[in-house]
Amino acid sequence: MVATKMSTTILSMDEIINAICLHMAERKNVQPTDVLVELSWEEETGYTAEVWIQGRNQYLVESNMIEAILRYVYSEYGIRAYREQVKLELDEEITAVVTA
Repeated sequence: MVATKMSTTILSMDEIINAICLHMAERKNVQPTDVLVELSWEEETGYTAEVWIQGRNQYLVESNMIEAILRYVYSEYGIRAYREQVKLELDEEITAVVTA
């Protein structure tokens, strides 16, 4: 049995927003600068992101946000992580903790 060392990467709120911008830009075939994102947390709905692209808005739920974060940490940090290794946390701002 081989023991592997887990490392923890913490993404700031700005990095989460960047991850969502890049992800949505690719999905909608627009430039990342054309995407606006606002993150929020509410007791009833949990973590959400409101996204505006070309005058239209949509809401992303936590699982959609995690999908964007997974792609971001792989492309920016070379970290291959899975959904269960990403946890969104709220302190003074929303952060993502990736343990891979």
